[in-house]
Order: sequence, then C-alpha cells, then structure tokens
Amino acid sequence: MKSLGRNLRVFGLIFALTLSISAQAQKLWSEVQLSKTSVYVGEPVQVSVRVYTSTWFTEGVDPGNVKVNGAFTVYFRSVSISKTEKGKTFPGVEMIFNVFPFDDENVTFPALEIQVSSPKEGDYKGIPHTVKTKERLIKVKPIPPGFDASQWLVTTNLSVKEQWSGNVKNIKMGDVLERSISRDAVNTVSELIPPAAWDSVPSVSFYPARSNVENHSSKTAISATRTETMRYLFEKEGEITLTEMVFTWWNPVHQKVYKRTLPAITVNVQTNPDLGMLASIKDSLAAQVTAVEKAEEPEPPFTILGLSPKRFAVYLVAILLLGIAFVFLLKWSIRYRKNYLLRYRNSELFYWRKFVRAASSKNPKKIIVAFYQWIDTLGLPEPTAGCFAKKVGDASLLEEVYILEKSFSKSTSHHDINIYHWQRARKMYFSHPKRTMSSTGWINP
Repeated sequence: MKSLGRNLRVFGLIFALTLSISAQAQKLWSEVQLSKTSVYVGEPVQVSVRVYTSTWFTEGVDPGNVKVNGAFTVYFRSVSISKTEKGKTFPGVEMIFNVFPFDDENVTFPALEIQVSSPKEGDYKGIPHTVKTKERLIKVKPIPPGFDASQWLVTTNLSVKEQWSGNVKNIKMGDVLERSISRDAVNTVSELIPPAAWDSVPSVSFYPARSNVENHSSKTAISATRTETMRYLFEKEGEITLTEMVFTWWNPVHQKVYKRTLPAITVNVQTNPDLGMLASIKDSLAAQVTAVEKAEEPEPPFTILGLSPKRFAVYLVAILLLGIAFVFLLKWSIRYRKNYLLRYRNSELFYWRKFVRAASSKNPKKIIVAFYQWIDTLGLPEPTAGCFAKKVGDASLLEEVYILEKSFSKSTSHHDINIYHWQRARKMYFSHPKRTMSSTGWINP
C-alpha cells in the first residue's frame, strides 16, 4: 500500500509538471478573414490577415510582397489588435489588403509565410518564427447581363468634371477645341476605370491626347483618377452639337447602378477665309495621335510558342498525360504480347500446328519430333500414339497408329501422314466428356 501511494504521488507530480509546462508553452497562430466571399469583377474584397502570440512581438510584422493572380492587390496597413480566450489576452497584428479581381475567374488569396519575432514565455529576447496562413478562395461573378462590359466600373462614388481649352463661343472652321474629362472613383484602382466612350460627330474630327491615371491610397482608403483629353477639329461651318456623355457605375454597397451626365454642347462654327492651314493642322494632330498611341501601346504579353503561359501550361500537362498514357499502354501491350506468346508456345494448339507443318514437309525426323511434342501436351497416361487412339476409341485411327509407329521405327522409311484422321481424332478427344485437361491448357480444336 505504501508503494502504491508513493507511485500515485510521483504520477501526480509528473502530471502537474506536464500541465505547467504545457500552460507555459508559447502559442503562435494566424487567422484570415474575408469581408466578402463572392464579388463582381472589379469589386474589392478586404482581406484581413491576423497573427497572434501568447507573449508579444519584439519587431514589426511585414507580410512581404503579396500577389494575387487575376487581381490587383493593395496593402493598406498593419494595426495592433488583441484577442481574449479563456480569460487570457493574446496580442496580435492585423494586416489589411484590398483585392480587386479584374477577370471573371475565381481568385485565390495565397497562403503566406510571415516572419515574426516573439520571445518565449517568461523570457524577453525575441526569437524568429514563421507563421503560415491558409489560402482563401474568392468567387468572382461575371458582369451582369445588359451592362456594357467596356464601361463596367465598380465604385462607391464617382465624380466627373470637365475643362475646356479654347473659346467655345467663338469657333471658326479649322479651329481646335480641347476638352479634358477627369473621373475620380472611390474604392477602386485606376486600372479598373474604363476609357471614356466618345461619340462621333459629323464635320468634326477627333484627336485623343495621352490619358493620365493615378492611384491615391492612405492607411484607410484608396481612390483613383483617370483624366482623358480630346481635341476637336471643326472642318465645316454651321451649328454643331457635341453629344452628352454618360458615365455609369455599380455601387456594391447599395447594389444599384448610378450615373453622371455631362450635358451636350452646341456651338456655331463660323466661316474661315484662311483654310490653307486646315490640311497642315490635320497632319500635325494625326502625327501627335500616332505618337501617343505608340507611347500608350502596351507591351505584348509574354507568350510561349504563341500561347499564353497559362494555356501553354494546360497544353503541356495534357501532352505529358497523353505521353504517360501512351508509354503505359505501350508497356502493357508489350507485356501482354509477351505473356500471350509465352502461353501460346506452351499450348497444345502451338504443337498441333507444328505437327501439321512437319507432316507436310515429308521430313521423317521433323514429323517424329513434332508428333511426340504434340502428344506430350495432351496429358495422356502414356505419351504414345496408341494411348491417344485408345482414348479416342477410333478403330481406323488404331490402324493408322500401327503403321505410323512402325514407320517411325525405321529411320530410312517413311509413311505419309493422313492429317485428316488426326484432325478428326483431335476433335473427338477434346469433345470427350471424361477426358483429363492438359496442364498447358489453351486448347482450340
């Protein structure tokens, strides 16, 4: 009893020590939260990546360069947070990203490996750690039917302003009027603001200038500006109306479509006696447009053999799978053919056919060897022609066997083999209900 009590006390001390060590072990973990799991093209998703520790962080937490395939990603800021579980408060850091899908394919916020520095329980010296996060899927919905995809914009607010360069009230043929339109969109990036749609006007030539785009971000918000300039060249006199321009956007908060309109403008173009400069003005403006187009022309996308990297990868995987399947099928065919030939060359059918060919050769030695090789495959009690004839029970065959064996005993003589008798006897043998199957099998009468 004393021994039992002592053992129980030792066990209790070990258990208490284990609990104490477990309670003092440092904890580090991460959480990833999405503001939305399903959005439209261009609609932002706020991704919050949180890292917690049971002690504290001795250095700032840097997530590094985070890229999301199929989306623009903007890193806002890091903020200090805390979390209370079972009466204990755990300090943490929250890193906030905004993800803007630019295509109607689902995107994945990738798993991250975040480097942090945090001391052990009861210590003060920071130790490097790597905290891993889980990837999160964001489902992307296509642009709703009925919307012009080239003018689709998602923003919580859009402001539009225009500015004219030139005297709108005093225009002559050959004059150039410059118009700049600026759009400021909240909660989006400049890459997602579509180009303005300029309607053509009779008797007026349009010459666009280089557009200007900017992104504005702070620790709490992001916005973008797109400014476009168009130069109108008036080529004929009379009253001309520049049509209104309508800008629409989808508000994800209100789930509604809004629009802002720049009203139409009517101008009176007067006669210009000096029209000799019109051709040179047109040439000059056209050259400027060409220069702008070359400057704004995007670099051709990276391709491999004329295919995008994604499509090339799909084709490559398909070719590799087909190649693997072909190699597997080829190996299987070779193995099957080898097994087939191995079984066939040990079968009764193989030696029967060999005997038939030998009989037609008129060569006594070949006939003798082939005949007894075939007889050996039949599984007879005695591998002799007489035993075979008795099994079959054919009187005419018994006479054929007697003559044949007598012929085999004389190396210089030869007896013509009547294959018909042996073919008929073979069929009778394999149709006999009580015959014993040969171990070599593969019988095909």
